[in-house]
Amino acid sequence: MLREYTEAILIAVLLALFIRAFVVQAFKIPSGSMKDTLLIGDHILVNKFVYGIKLPLLEKELIHFSDPKRGDIVVFRYPVDPSKDFIKRVIGLPGDTVRIQDKRVYVNDKLLVEPYVVHSESKILPASVSPRDNMEPILVPPHSLFVMGDNRDESYDSRFWKFVDMNELKGEAFIIYWSWNGEGKLTWKPSESFIRWNRIGNLLH
Repeated sequence: MLREYTEAILIAVLLALFIRAFVVQAFKIPSGSMKDTLLIGDHILVNKFVYGIKLPLLEKELIHFSDPKRGDIVVFRYPVDPSKDFIKRVIGLPGDTVRIQDKRVYVNDKLLVEPYVVHSESKILPASVSPRDNMEPILVPPHSLFVMGDNRDESYDSRFWKFVDMNELKGEAFIIYWSWNGEGKLTWKPSESFIRWNRIGNLLH
């Protein structure tokens, strides 16, 4: 009996490790840089094999399936501090030229239509002060991505630290499986409850 329980536990642990390494991984949203698409306290699942299969620890790609697309919401190692994971939206792909004029984003001189974007501040900063609202054209290098948060005025992203190497991608976020409002209360009203019932199960796009 003990042996059977031990084997069952061991198999479950190995299966969980396999799933986490190759299939799907859970992440919690700690900041408001992707608001309103993602809120603080949202718990999401990330598809780890959508772009390819990587060897754990070494992070060497074994099989390549596809490249990220513009608009994908991706989790990656923060280039400035690889010990941290960031989540942003893909804006520029390799070879694209990205520029920002008065908070509007242009890719290859075409205005990018972004219904998901939130602006918390009407003030427009000149490029000489910050690249937040105005940025000179910048060419995305090979095997790299230009990423931005949906909460444009409160996101620390490629406007400030430039590019994400595709080797640093962990996967694409695809669903909110749990959402906790730390400022909520005990009620069934979605807008006031600790649990944001209306967000659970939402697919990300």
